[in-house]
Amino acid sequence: MPYIKPHRRVILNNHDDSPQTVGEMNYLITRQLLLWLKGRKESYTNYNEVIGMLECVKQEFYRRMVVPHEEKKKGENSDVY
Repeated sequence: MPYIKPHRRVILNNHDDSPQTVGEMNYLITRQLLLWLKGRKESYTNYNEVIGMLECVKQEFYRRMVVPHEEKKKGENSDVY
């Protein structure tokens, strides 16, 4: 868990600014996960659901953002393979 400055926590929690660092983004994601888990039973199943969801988010981000960027760069700089 990133330990961001208290005043940034307040700003981010109030949606008065977007995250400026990777640590702040980590904070916001972690906060949302904890809110989702609140009131749910502490169980491997619930923790597994969170990790599965994060993995799907990661894969979708890679597919939609990273792959097109890599394909563009391959075209600009030629393929290494």
